[in-house]
Amino acid sequence: MIIEISDPHDDRLTPYRDVKDRDLTGREGLFMAEGKVVLERLFTSSLAETVSVLTTPERLSGLAHLPEAPVYVVSQATMDAVAGFPIHRGYLALGRYTPPLSLEDAVAGQRARVLVLSGIANTDNMGGLMRNAAAFGIGAVLLDATCCDPLYRKAIRVSVGGVLEVPHYRADDLIGILRRLDLTPYALSPSGQVTLDQVRPAARSALLFGAEGPGLPAEIMAACTTVRIEMHGGFDSLNVATTSGIVLYQMCR
Repeated sequence: MIIEISDPHDDRLTPYRDVKDRDLTGREGLFMAEGKVVLERLFTSSLAETVSVLTTPERLSGLAHLPEAPVYVVSQATMDAVAGFPIHRGYLALGRYTPPLSLEDAVAGQRARVLVLSGIANTDNMGGLMRNAAAFGIGAVLLDATCCDPLYRKAIRVSVGGVLEVPHYRADDLIGILRRLDLTPYALSPSGQVTLDQVRPAARSALLFGAEGPGLPAEIMAACTTVRIEMHGGFDSLNVATTSGIVLYQMCR
């Protein structure tokens, strides 16, 4: 449903007002998506529903298809004024995350690959990790309480909508859940016992990554097979998102 709005103070635009501040102070169960590719993934996602869309007349025709939700069309000046900064991509959408499956159902079957994250607080890294999870066919992502929200606007954008393709779940006892789900854990660390090319992953595997610097907690490492990527030139590790791309390619084939 296309609705043209000329008044920047129209109440229907309230959810889009001051986008940056809303992402940090609370979104009432909603998230903000930005950019054409991300919106098109949102429209077809089985994990989220589209609440509404905000775009300009010039950008409207660029969308391959539209959701049943309201599509508010405003001038570029109005869009920038409402959002509080220039929206160069010309597309915003409000979504609600509603994964239809439990974690148990998402990883059911003889073969499973789960990405497990601890302490990932950087939104760029989170976006990169979620993009890689989608690109290499990960069944689910498990996050501890110290991870940032994959549904931050910037994390969604960096993931190129990947966060809307792979279900994610929060948990406190990561190792306990992996044991309950019969998932063999492999923890990435510069001090890993074995090199990546030596690993023959179990049919049901969990791949664990920690924050750059501190890495994974010692108690988690002790419960896993620890894996390292061989380095040269005095480096001991790569950016966590880059590392995950290499590891997921190897372990998901």
